Amino acid sequence: MDELNEQQQQRIKKLDTLRKAGVAPYGTRFDVKDRAGRLIELHAEKTKEVLEQEKISCTLAGRIVALRRFGKAGFAVLQDGSDRLQVYLKKDHLSEQAYCVAEQLDLGDWIGVTGTLFRTKTNEFTVEVTQLTFLSKALRPLPEKWHGLTDVETRYRQRYVDLIANPEVHGIFATRSRIIAGIRAFLIERSFLEVETPMMHPIPGGAAAKPFVTHHNALGVDLYLRIAPELYLKRLIVGGFPRVFEINRNFRNEGISTIHNPEFTMLEFYVAYADYQDLIVLTEELVSSLAQQILGKTVINYQGKEIVLTPPWRRWSYHQAILEVNNLDPSILEDKEKAIAAAKTLGIAIDPKWPLFNIVNEIFEETVEPNLIQPTFITDYPIDISPLARRKDSNPALTDRFELYIAGREIANAFSELNDPLDQRQRFEGQAAQRAAGDEEAHLVDEDFLRALEYGMPPTAGEGIGIDRLIMLFTDQASIRDVVLFPQLRPEK
Repeated sequence: MDELNEQQQQRIKKLDTLRKAGVAPYGTRFDVKDRAGRLIELHAEKTKEVLEQEKISCTLAGRIVALRRFGKAGFAVLQDGSDRLQVYLKKDHLSEQAYCVAEQLDLGDWIGVTGTLFRTKTNEFTVEVTQLTFLSKALRPLPEKWHGLTDVETRYRQRYVDLIANPEVHGIFATRSRIIAGIRAFLIERSFLEVETPMMHPIPGGAAAKPFVTHHNALGVDLYLRIAPELYLKRLIVGGFPRVFEINRNFRNEGISTIHNPEFTMLEFYVAYADYQDLIVLTEELVSSLAQQILGKTVINYQGKEIVLTPPWRRWSYHQAILEVNNLDPSILEDKEKAIAAAKTLGIAIDPKWPLFNIVNEIFEETVEPNLIQPTFITDYPIDISPLARRKDSNPALTDRFELYIAGREIANAFSELNDPLDQRQRFEGQAAQRAAGDEEAHLVDEDFLRALEYGMPPTAGEGIGIDRLIMLFTDQASIRDVVLFPQLRPEK
């Protein structure tokens, strides 16, 4: 801490020196005409002789991430968000004031430069600076010796330093932006309307999750940060929009892990006159085309495993997957005691008081999910865990629903929507009874949504895709925190 304070004091002295020399240490606008990445792309392969002949002028700005001085000259490396580029600062080529600025430079400072591209004696592609503008003084030093920031918690808590110290992190979030833009373009091209629905709900709904609660002073009521936009998007289908989508945040007051963040980005879209089978085809097309667009291929590596995103993908029924993976007798699906015994044999912790469907689902989550490495649509979920999905015509105990798994985790959830208001009311009331019995994630009865359904909703299919998890897959990141700019953390001590 003392060392840090000493460095900060030295930087404050340099700041004062700049002010006395008539230099504003926190300047105003600077007309950036060039980017390091583009200059490197266009000119970095040119020889020393060609650069001398062409005399290419450039003006760029960035943060100093490396600095070495010798005599009346020095080299700095600027990082501008596109790449890094070396600049050469020599007293003979600068004004008196500019050279005064050069003498006060530290790692982390922001400068603007104008100069000419050339190659040094060691053949390094460099800008020979003729004009130097000071833009901002950094009072804190960069990570020691510029080896990068490695402490994981510090990286997440001080993402601004992580972005400075670890340029590859820039690439992750640039890819994130491209993926979201690609999703938006894909859907708009197919006549989807992008909409925005409320972030605060009077009744939490659309998913089985525990909500965050807030209070609206003017209305005098508690509201809930949304756990899903589903029920509002389906209201829009009732209102006559045939295809809608939303990319926005959901909030769930649950645990934090490598695949869970309490605030996350979700894509939800709804298509009138379609069913879940249509969405299987659409999802294959969306993900595979994104992979081709962003990565240039549909066979990718994720955490050391080769994953084939080329359609078609496997379809596997929920119950069949449980039975086949664990070599179980079908009777466990109907007999609670047998299901409890099976869970015990498999080493899965369950509460004997749980209903049968919860025990079976725990077996699925513990034994099937981790093995779904290649893209797999798990279909035909029981109605007990699918309160918003349409019943299967061939088996009313099951639903027209799928979940997409890739790399052992859920990526998407979709179903043919329940549009029968009487059936929906019955299921809501069943969920409310579960909630009254202690299940905090069970749905409440949403009377306004039921009223909307009573006006008539056409056959509709809807889907939610976890954007953060998809980005983890495309950027080969093991933790959701590595694809979220500012993940939630415990308060600093």
